Amino acid sequence: MDITPNSNTWFVTGASRGMGRELVEQALARGDRVAATLRRPGQLDDLAARYRDRLWVRALDVTDTAQLRTVVDEAFAAFGRIDVVVSNAGHGVFAAAEDLTDAQIDRMIATNLTGSIQLARAVVPHLRAQGGGRLLQLSSMGGHLAFPAFSLYHTTKWGIEGFFEALAEEVAPFGIDTTLIEPGMVRTGFFDAADRVPVSAPYRGGPADREPIPVSEMTDSQENTIAAVVRAAVSAHPPRRLVLGSDAWHLMTSALRQRLADVESQRANAATADAVPAHR
Repeated sequence: MDITPNSNTWFVTGASRGMGRELVEQALARGDRVAATLRRPGQLDDLAARYRDRLWVRALDVTDTAQLRTVVDEAFAAFGRIDVVVSNAGHGVFAAAEDLTDAQIDRMIATNLTGSIQLARAVVPHLRAQGGGRLLQLSSMGGHLAFPAFSLYHTTKWGIEGFFEALAEEVAPFGIDTTLIEPGMVRTGFFDAADRVPVSAPYRGGPADREPIPVSEMTDSQENTIAAVVRAAVSAHPPRRLVLGSDAWHLMTSALRQRLADVESQRANAATADAVPAHR
């Protein structure tokens, strides 16, 4: 399904700050309509005053599945059609895996993984009924590689990558295109807002006792990253994966090559698990 390069309608979660807010601003600036959702709607009052009826704002905590379904239904009813759905809500926790609390684990998975899955499940029937659309999921280069002290974040990103890998095939016959957005080290408020758990004694001085991604190494532009997302979203044939940032490309290709090499080296041993052919 092709959508026009202008006058599209977007649905965005996690629109309060960072890339979510940037996406809302860029979409509105190009003349589009946006259904923006966030936990505290007042954070978009400035944009609401400026763009009026082109910006529809609702409170949404993506961990509340009942609320999520209600808001999705209301947005499609309000606009009649939504061309692009962007699942962006999420947060991070810096901690050694052993030091994480049960509550932190539950919250991260509920927000970054379960919330994203439930959003996709909620919007697909609407997209199918209208003849298609675009479903974009904010993932990360962290869906293909991993840093110490960021294990829970990687859990959610590797998980959502697998979910969308299967979902893409399921919904393609309905004219629904899916894209996993995989940025590198983008300077946003995400890292400032992330929880930080002091490492316990056994991990002090080790790999988990430092920020996985130092701020000084965050070289990718938020504005340019989102501009690339918008271009892909309204293109005739959006990619299944959108890698953004030279750092992401280099780190991801290196990690994938190493993983492939590890698998290829095991070919002979893998065959030892094959069933023994029956004697004739």
